Amino acid sequence: MHDPVLLVIAHGSRDPRHAATVPALVRRVRSQRPGLRVSTAFLDFNAPSVPQVLERMANDGVRDVVALPLLLTRAFHAKTDIPSVLDEARVRHPRLRIVQAEVLGPSPLLLDAVERRLYEAGLDPADKRSTGVVLASAGSSDPEAIAVIAEMARELRHTGWCAVRPAFASAALPRTEDAVRALRAEGVRRVAVAPYVIAPGRLPDRIADGAGCAGADVLADVLGASPELARLLIQRFDESRAAARLPRLPLRARTPTRAAVRATGA
Repeated sequence: MHDPVLLVIAHGSRDPRHAATVPALVRRVRSQRPGLRVSTAFLDFNAPSVPQVLERMANDGVRDVVALPLLLTRAFHAKTDIPSVLDEARVRHPRLRIVQAEVLGPSPLLLDAVERRLYEAGLDPADKRSTGVVLASAGSSDPEAIAVIAEMARELRHTGWCAVRPAFASAALPRTEDAVRALRAEGVRRVAVAPYVIAPGRLPDRIADGAGCAGADVLADVLGASPELARLLIQRFDESRAAARLPRLPLRARTPTRAAVRATGA
């Protein structure tokens, strides 16, 4: 097995909705890139673990792995937890070449996914000028991660929404409800909350609670197994494979263009 394998590393959660979202996203990746071998592992709470999957790959004769953190920002897990686990695996399996890919954000594809969820929640492009958006993330104590969320909020604002404010479910301020109230105080007529998180769980529930108690008009869904997120996983895989000069996969099927994805919803 000489083709590089994509290993999607999720954090894991006690919430079963999290564990269900990850394989759904992986199925979407496979549908967009037939022939790409994709495996999933979790840092905590869910099985299989990262060491278990990498050991299985080594025993199966896999040579090259692109380990992709299923994370939106570079914070503790991307900077410490995952590199530590991968370093241990490199020592244990010296014939297995493991390349850690960049985290998913920032990326225009994530903004596309956020807007998709807002439109699915009942808005349309004509609502942008009268709608303020709270871009609500899980939160982090890492300044780099906080800065990325703020930058994503600015980029979302540039797509035409009348106002966009970042918010956080933990570790940083403002909270979702405070950001909703701040937009109301500025005279924004309609306020939508867009969870900037991948899967359901405790912190997304906190975002939803904040939206509800502050009277937000629209609450979008989490990013989940959106076609844009799947495309981004493939993009990060291709970038890492090229940078590390890993063997090129046979072109069994091309990744759909952004326009094609939007048209088909695939």
